[in-house]
Amino acid sequence: MSSHSSESHGHAGTTKLFAWVWVWLVAITGVEVYLAYMHLPPVTMLLLLIGMSVVKAGLIMSYFMHLRFEKSSLVWALIPATLFCIGMLTMIFPDGVRLRDSRHATQGTVQTK
Repeated sequence: MSSHSSESHGHAGTTKLFAWVWVWLVAITGVEVYLAYMHLPPVTMLLLLIGMSVVKAGLIMSYFMHLRFEKSSLVWALIPATLFCIGMLTMIFPDGVRLRDSRHATQGTVQTK
């Protein structure tokens, strides 16, 4: 039983490692908040924010969900699901398109008094 516990602790990260990952997550979140106040084109903004979100999700899954310390077959099993989610975020925007179209339609018909 003691050999099992020593094996499980051999692959765990240190507190210093988790603190650095947390610092990087906070830094990326700060950049995302800063970008929210920038006046960038919507496509550029979406690509930057989605890219940073993917990096943050990777860090969270790797370290805080301990996937970095798991067998690689488990990690490879999650890649198709991750790609599917990214594809859904980047290719299909029915609500965003609907909102954009409704704004353009109302801007042409709004009368000022």
